Formats: sequence, C-alpha cells, structure tokens
Amino acid sequence: MTCARSHFMGGVLLIYAAMNRHFSLALTTGLLSALWAWSAVALGLPSWAGFLGCTAWFASPKGGITGFLTILFTLCSGVLWAQVIIAGSAVAPGLAWLSYAMTGVVAFLMCIQSRQTLLGFVPGTFIGACATFAGQGDWKSVLPALLLGLLFGVAMKGSGLWLAQRSGPKDTTIA
Repeated sequence: MTCARSHFMGGVLLIYAAMNRHFSLALTTGLLSALWAWSAVALGLPSWAGFLGCTAWFASPKGGITGFLTILFTLCSGVLWAQVIIAGSAVAPGLAWLSYAMTGVVAFLMCIQSRQTLLGFVPGTFIGACATFAGQGDWKSVLPALLLGLLFGVAMKGSGLWLAQRSGPKDTTIA
C-alpha cells in the first residue's frame, strides 16, 4: 500500500525526479567544464575543440562502448578527411573550382562511410572535420583536444546520471 500523500503527489514526485536528473547533469557538466577549460590551457590545447568532442558524446544516439568507439572513429575520420581537403586544395591553389569539387566529393565520402558500423555517426565525422578547419589544419592540437573532450563528455554524463540516481526521490511504499 502506498502512502496517501505520496500517491496524491505522484505527479509532483515525477516532476521532481525529472528536474533532479537535469540538475545533476547540469551540475556535473558545469564542474567538469571548468576542469576541462583549465586542463586545456595547462596542456596548450584549444578548449573549444574539447567542447566539440564532449558535445559529440551528448549528441550520440548510442551509449556504452559501441557509442564511444563510434564517436572516437568518426571524430578521427573527420580530422583525416579535413586534412585530405587541405592537402588537395594546396595542390592547385589557383583553381578554386577544384577545391570546391574536392569538398563535395569528400563530403559524399564522409556520409557514405557511415555504412560501416563504427563510422555510423555522421555528425561526429563533420565535427572532426570542422574542428580541424577551425584550427587552421593544426590536427596535432585539435585531435587530442577532441579526444580528451570526448572523455570529459563521458565523465560529465556518467557522473550526472550517477548523482541523479543517488539523490532521487525515495520509495514511499509502506509494507
């Protein structure tokens, strides 16, 4: 039998539980974002690229090890595809149309590679490529920032869900 007050306020408890989950995720994300910002500066990495890696984790429809590996591979492939475009564009800098055509072909390849399971998160590929372009092709700083950001994203979401589970409303069932 459930307590009458808890039964009457069941909808309120559900709202509290949902807000608690959001609060927990926001809290751990805020704390770990500050830690990432400090770490990026200490390591000489672009903090914005790390936040993109983190964002990829939150945006992924898959979790667990499969989701992690998929994001890892797609971020890395995006960095590689950006390097292909940068290197290809440098071959004939006077022929702008060639760079445009190469961008179209590579964008097609970035999408079609998603037929492979571990390359199936197209936004991750584009995040990796865009981060590389934004970093002026400096993949040696962009790639570690993306990957560390991915790890921070896993920590943010995991710790937020852990905290929400432990601080949620208690069972009100009376024996």
